[in-house]
Amino acid sequence: MTATVDRTDDSGETGSEKVGPDRAQLLVCAVLLVVGVFLIVDALSLTAEFAKVDPVGPKLIPIVVGIAMLVCSVLLAVATLRGSRGEQDGGEDIDTSTPADWTTVGLLVGLFVATIVLVDTLGWVIVGAMLFGGAATILGNRHWIRNLAIGLVLSLLSFYAFYVGLGIPLPAGILDGIL
Repeated sequence: MTATVDRTDDSGETGSEKVGPDRAQLLVCAVLLVVGVFLIVDALSLTAEFAKVDPVGPKLIPIVVGIAMLVCSVLLAVATLRGSRGEQDGGEDIDTSTPADWTTVGLLVGLFVATIVLVDTLGWVIVGAMLFGGAATILGNRHWIRNLAIGLVLSLLSFYAFYVGLGIPLPAGILDGIL
């Protein structure tokens, strides 16, 4: 299926050309489909071992999100195959001619990997403070002590919100017995 797209070149003249479906959008459809199926299959294997206070159980939300992702995948695929294309970024608040800041991206990815690796050993409170404070610092806030303090408060609040409010224990790590 092809669509006709009118494009204006730098001289102001328009020309029609035949364009196929947007492969990037179809890739997004495929990713949505795979993640949606994964969520549903994984949710069906969940048990209510530690969240016995929840009358609905731990399966409902992942299944709902997985079904929503499948529906979005199908709708986006149909729209893409019918010739729908997203608008090109107008660059209102960004300069589209500047390259990506791969240093910041790399530091954030490293921070997320460190969080995954260290959360069982150090515990959520310490790693959460590192995650929140580190992300704020990497993204440009230069008050790193205040960032870590706010991160510590957020990680403590989320630790107790999960444990007390939801009945789901997060890893305490080296602070086991103190928290």
